[in-house]
Amino acid sequence: MLTIALLYGGASSEHSVSCITALGVSSAIDRTKYRVVPIGITETGKFVHQELNPKWKLADLPKVSSSAPAVEFTLGSSSITIQGESIQLDLVFPVLHGPNGEDGSVQGFIQLLRLPYVGNGVLASALAMEKSKAKGVFRNAGLAVASELVIERTTWQLTKSTELEKAKSFAKSDVFVKPSRSGSSVGVTLVKSPDQLEAAIELALSLDQTALVEERIYGREVECAVLERPNGELVVSLAGEIVVTGREFYDFEAKYLDGGADLLVPTGLTDAELAEMHRLAILAFRALGCSGLARTDFFLTSSGFVLTEVNTMPGFTPISMYPSLFAASGISYSELVETLIQTGLARGTDPR
Repeated sequence: MLTIALLYGGASSEHSVSCITALGVSSAIDRTKYRVVPIGITETGKFVHQELNPKWKLADLPKVSSSAPAVEFTLGSSSITIQGESIQLDLVFPVLHGPNGEDGSVQGFIQLLRLPYVGNGVLASALAMEKSKAKGVFRNAGLAVASELVIERTTWQLTKSTELEKAKSFAKSDVFVKPSRSGSSVGVTLVKSPDQLEAAIELALSLDQTALVEERIYGREVECAVLERPNGELVVSLAGEIVVTGREFYDFEAKYLDGGADLLVPTGLTDAELAEMHRLAILAFRALGCSGLARTDFFLTSSGFVLTEVNTMPGFTPISMYPSLFAASGISYSELVETLIQTGLARGTDPR
């Protein structure tokens, strides 16, 4: 029997989302084949052994407890120690979202342990999380993305008035202001007038070193999921659509708390549109050097698809968009989890 470390929580604003994702993944792992060792990361970055609580609900904002037993690692060793017991690991399944988990940092740490792991490697994770850099990669690959203005925190602090004037000049119509490295719409502001820009930029820069002032794209908000099989074959799901209700955009509350959006899985696209979406999703996956999985988000406009982002560790509860898209495509939640495990094992300790 192989032993899998399920790594969750994390020092990010998406800590609680990760806890709920871990619950879903844990429930789908075949316990006749694998032993699961849950390892939580507290909001301050401490690694602990904490069992998952089946009563957790996202509305309660579950957290990893700092009083749980510490997990000890040795670089270059695939074994961990918990309360004096040495446990040999065969694979790490990280279900961390956002900075300090989905951005390549934890992936690099796992590689230093010389352990195989599920999902994307250091480079793809870091690139996808840093939206200002990812957009350059996408443009070079021929993918359409929204235009943007990049503002660095140090530049803002030194020449705030100049940067603000640049932002006002750029924002001829509605724009989104967001941290360059964030997820779940944390720190994102829809700006509809110039006098809202300063506060929006301040908020974004309080969460990251870089802020994006980004053109607002109008169109259908559609997504598809990509899964890599152990032999390297890429499978792309049917399309889903997000229809926001009662608010102006798909913010954190709409995604997780108050049901402010309808998720249409699958959604209606023509055969030609779906084929083009699949082509672009694979192109984006390859451009970033992804492996394992990704959810690719687009706006379908009158001029075609505009890529929003590639999410390298999407929400993964049984009702999240990524597994829902594959369920509609004929791949069950448990089959998804097993495929990701097998792909991680096949990739070994030398991921892309």
